[in-house]
Amino acid sequence: MVCPSLPGYGFSGKPTRAGWGIGKVAEAWETLMGSLGYDRYGAQGGDWGAAVTTQIGRNGGRCAAIHLNMPLGFPPAGMDNPTPEEQEALKAYEYYQQWDSGYSKQQSTRPQTLGYGLVDSAVGQLAWIIEKFWAWMDCDGHPENVLTRDELLDNVMLYWLTASGASSARMYWESFSFFGGFDRVELPTGIASFPKEILRAPRSWCEPNYNITHWTTMPRGGHFAAFEQPELFVDDVSTFFATVR
Repeated sequence: MVCPSLPGYGFSGKPTRAGWGIGKVAEAWETLMGSLGYDRYGAQGGDWGAAVTTQIGRNGGRCAAIHLNMPLGFPPAGMDNPTPEEQEALKAYEYYQQWDSGYSKQQSTRPQTLGYGLVDSAVGQLAWIIEKFWAWMDCDGHPENVLTRDELLDNVMLYWLTASGASSARMYWESFSFFGGFDRVELPTGIASFPKEILRAPRSWCEPNYNITHWTTMPRGGHFAAFEQPELFVDDVSTFFATVR
């Protein structure tokens, strides 16, 4: 099990030059796995990790299969009669754009300005992160319904002690162009669809982008799937990769 943190996040180094977007990180992970002696491996990701894992799947190389808990799926052009599931997805997307996407706009355009405040204020860093736990977890309105206060603080401290508020924000500035379109991933792809994901794309929206061989509709869980529902998450990852061993 190899669990690298993204450049600029956690205890990884902070890039000192531009260029460390999704594509370069995917190449770095492929190099990492080769350097560690793996001739064949599977990759898993959610959020930015889903974007990196998608790119790894596109690149092929040593990667044999990928698993995602936030697949990249988009509504098809000219959709006249959306299904109830598609209507729900469109409604969630509209809500995200109107109420939840300000953080990404700021980080994708002026990450350094925001970074000064996040690195300077522990309370600011905490509020920046905990607000997202509140908004994006399947927690019935309170993060502590799912995670302990210590678990929440541990996550905040990974940003605060490493002063990575600015360096992590730059991933948005580097990578938003990645979502403009990409080739289909032909490797076997497993997907765990959690009900409170930010953008929960229906399978029909994901099929054009991935060779989906495994799809699980989860009974509970949100955007931070591995943190919120580790048993459900691990079981699905294990079940999928057992099919390609």
